[in-house]
Amino acid sequence: MSLMFDSLAYAKKLKAAGVPEAQAEIQAETIVEWMEDRLATKLELEQVRADLKRDIESVRSELKRDIESVRLELKRDIESVRSELKRDIESVRADLKRDIKELDVKIESVRSDLKRDIKELEQRMVIKLGSLMFVAVGAMAALVKLL
Repeated sequence: MSLMFDSLAYAKKLKAAGVPEAQAEIQAETIVEWMEDRLATKLELEQVRADLKRDIESVRSELKRDIESVRLELKRDIESVRSELKRDIESVRADLKRDIKELDVKIESVRSDLKRDIKELEQRMVIKLGSLMFVAVGAMAALVKLL
């Protein structure tokens, strides 16, 4: 790693300030070593940036695949529910048609029974009315003879 740190100029400044030459050189070397150990270069930062971009793109691709997978699964589920609902609706329609036919048959049966009962009542009323008329005519004839 090469940093833009002028260790020679630094050492000269220390000497000018009264620091012994050996000590100034050691300090300059120590600072360079410390910087090399702890500071990242532009190239290293660009490499980290590229790695992060690649990782982000990988995560983005995975998320897109996951989202598409979930979307397709939801679409299948919706279609399945739609099909089930259509079958249920058709089943209910068929049940209703069957029930309506049964009701029509029962209504027709009740109408038929009602017509028969009305005919029977009509016949009984005619018979009773005829009997009453016969009795009334006989009573009138008896009254006419008696009087």
